[in-house]
Amino acid sequence: MRTEAPTLLPIFRSALQGKLLAAVLLEPERTQSLTDLARRLAADVATVQREVSRLERAGILRTHRSGNMRLVGAETTSPAYGPLAELVLRVFGPVQVAADEFSSIEGAGDVYLFGSWAARYQGIEGPPPRDVDVLVVGSPNRDEVCDAALRAERRLGREVNVTIRSKEAWEAAREGFVRQVRSAPIVAVTGQDSGGREG
Repeated sequence: MRTEAPTLLPIFRSALQGKLLAAVLLEPERTQSLTDLARRLAADVATVQREVSRLERAGILRTHRSGNMRLVGAETTSPAYGPLAELVLRVFGPVQVAADEFSSIEGAGDVYLFGSWAARYQGIEGPPPRDVDVLVVGSPNRDEVCDAALRAERRLGREVNVTIRSKEAWEAAREGFVRQVRSAPIVAVTGQDSGGREG
């Protein structure tokens, strides 16, 4: 079933295509089976296979067989790889996923990405991060936060580590962890500072 193209980027055929590109291009060192990608994207294997074939013909993805599995990876030698990876990072990457999963949690006032992914969003080069660090400022229900982290992990294919701090602790910045996070790259996901602010 075809999904609607995201409103911000009508250049993509569908939201599924954008999420597929994010799943593969943001992990260029990894190959994934069609079955694993379909599970991760909550999509039908045949639909994912069709999208992969289109993107392979365009020179954006590459595939090879290992036994009876078709493995999919990024075609990093393509001149489109760098710009396209940056584009899908901005629109379908961890910030968007975190916004989707954490924004509706009552009591989660502000949500930030920190650590390696925040550095990548600010253009600081380095290897693809293995996990995603999320800071939730407020007094949310911890079970809801854990559920949101698990949903984000399924979508991103990476571990999502969540730290919760009260608004008072965040604003006072007396704690070493808070001072460290505030002094390093940080990206506002939701809350009063969201909308593109990067610290």
